[in-house]
Amino acid sequence: MSSRPEILFPLFAALTTLDGIGPKTAQILAESGISRPRDLLMTLPFSGVDRGQKASIRNIVPPATVTVEVIVGEHYAPTARGRPYRVHVTDMQTTFQLVFFHARGDYLSKQLPTGQKRVVSGKIEVFDSLAQMVHPDHIVRVEDAGDIPAFEPVYPLHAGITQKLMWKGTRAALGLAPDLVEWIDPTLKAQHEWPSWQQALRDAHTPEAMADLSPHAKARERLAYDELFAHQLTLALARAVARRGKGRVSMATGKLQAQVLAQLPYAPTKAQERAIAEITADLAAPIRMNRLLQGDVGSGKTLVAFMALLAVVEAGGQGVMMAPTEILARQHLDGLQDLAASAGVTLELLTGRDKGAERAAKLARLASGELQILVGTHAVFQKGVEFQDLLLSIIDEQHRFGVNQRMELGAKGVAVDVLVMTATPIPRSLALAQYGDMDVSILDEKPAGRTPVQTALVSTGRMDEVVDKLRRAVADGRQAYWVCPLVEESEFLDMTAAEERFTRLRAALGEGVVGLVHGQMPPAEKDAAMARFVSGETKVLVATTVIEVGVNVPNASIMMIERAETFGLAQLHQLRGRVGRGSAASTCLLLFQEPLSETGRRRLEILRETEDGFRISEEDLAMRGAGDVIGTAQSGLPRFRIADLERQAALMQIAQNDARKLLSDDPKLETARGKAARTALWLMEQDKAIRLISVG
Repeated sequence: MSSRPEILFPLFAALTTLDGIGPKTAQILAESGISRPRDLLMTLPFSGVDRGQKASIRNIVPPATVTVEVIVGEHYAPTARGRPYRVHVTDMQTTFQLVFFHARGDYLSKQLPTGQKRVVSGKIEVFDSLAQMVHPDHIVRVEDAGDIPAFEPVYPLHAGITQKLMWKGTRAALGLAPDLVEWIDPTLKAQHEWPSWQQALRDAHTPEAMADLSPHAKARERLAYDELFAHQLTLALARAVARRGKGRVSMATGKLQAQVLAQLPYAPTKAQERAIAEITADLAAPIRMNRLLQGDVGSGKTLVAFMALLAVVEAGGQGVMMAPTEILARQHLDGLQDLAASAGVTLELLTGRDKGAERAAKLARLASGELQILVGTHAVFQKGVEFQDLLLSIIDEQHRFGVNQRMELGAKGVAVDVLVMTATPIPRSLALAQYGDMDVSILDEKPAGRTPVQTALVSTGRMDEVVDKLRRAVADGRQAYWVCPLVEESEFLDMTAAEERFTRLRAALGEGVVGLVHGQMPPAEKDAAMARFVSGETKVLVATTVIEVGVNVPNASIMMIERAETFGLAQLHQLRGRVGRGSAASTCLLLFQEPLSETGRRRLEILRETEDGFRISEEDLAMRGAGDVIGTAQSGLPRFRIADLERQAALMQIAQNDARKLLSDDPKLETARGKAARTALWLMEQDKAIRLISVG
């Protein structure tokens, strides 16, 4: 079944097939992402106006929308240019005016004949202590009052589209919505008291009160669930296809792991032990591992990753660890070298810089199996890089693989086990949206020996004091990061801000004390500036957010973040995680510019209260919304039309369980419910999933 089911054809036809939508309107709607009747149905009202008829405007507190029956009185045409046309009207208890600008008198006297009754609906306001309704939304005869909806849905609008048009268009589209076979598990549907798909659409587009617009209203919840279910079904199919790809059984002996653990000055945390056990079990299973290791800043992901690499070396194979930048790859190398030496394992770095004979020698050792663990940038995927027997690929996903890239990686058909690591604590619902095709291990404890970071909020008005403190700290041999504000408009402005701060600090602290790194520098210069800071030659590093991830300088114990209110919470948390890595007491100063908004202050205070990245990410999600938290642009996060990841987070978990269960009962989606689920995939435009079924 690789073509769209016929029952859905009308929903995917041109918009012009709908009553009242011509080519021009269709084009304007298309610009706002509505190009077929289906899109119109999935654009739900975001608010509503109570147009229930009142006896009088007398007890209404303006400004407010009112629907009221009136007797039309005198008309007053404008006496001068630019003055409005006024019509006096009287309801059961009081008199007010209807006001029209640029109006034609002949048209208005037809619409509102003096002495007759009309029902008007619009916003009542007070001007010069007179109640007035400017340009009523509705003027109808008393017998047609039923045409005014008692509760009128308000749709999100694009320039050139009116509420009336959206009302007409959505009514026409509702007429096309077929009665589809149910794809939701019957027990689940009954438990949540959800209506059918067709009924849910009708209810969502004809709300009767504000409560019907809530994400928790039954109709909306059902429609959101459909979207999340189709998305999770796609991820579950991807997972099933990946698992069908026969994995290799890598049986670890535990010998090298034990050697390394014995060398460590501390014992692993319970979370680390649990993650190591989950990964080792996956490696030993005959299906391919596709696991996400999610850990907060400083939760000890490196050790877990290294244990996984040792497991495949014990099994007689090789492992690779990939980082997004050369700086991070070198850091992984530094972090792992001593551990590898204590286990007698060979480990080397491969980046785009390796050239000539040196590179050829490395590749030869890799191909012969003499080189057991390779650390590198994406250069490890280049042509000519051949492993003797690669069993495990670890991706440090600062570069955020989307689901599609992961599918491509899997499609290469190598039976390699894959472990993806992320240092961004992602709220549960978003983790499921982004990584629903993977199994997840979470590190939610800090290893012993990490010093807590003292966080303080300081206004930029006290900049001189701050620089003085920094001067004293540097004199005491401490090192500090100074992160410059994020300038939205361009990287060029980010660079200018950083260069300006660098010049000022150099003037205040002296030549040779301050270094600078920003995104526009050539990589070699950036590396050199970092190296000077790592070696302690420079004491203060002025930087844009390039240091957000992974940079490890144990001696650096001060983090200054200028204009902290311009950063996301998760980002501030990542930056703060760059200090507190050594034995020195560490501080993080959040420099903010007055005046701070209420939410701005709340966000910075959350950071002062807690170092728990998961709690911070949940708060961030509640305050800013999903797209912002992981930065939708590079996140591979799906865009939902109806589902609200912040307010309907719990539905995502239910959808994942339901989708995975359906596939385990009916892997080819051939039962009645399976076929209905295929229709849902077509309806939600999950064409990739349809292709995966045909692959299967």
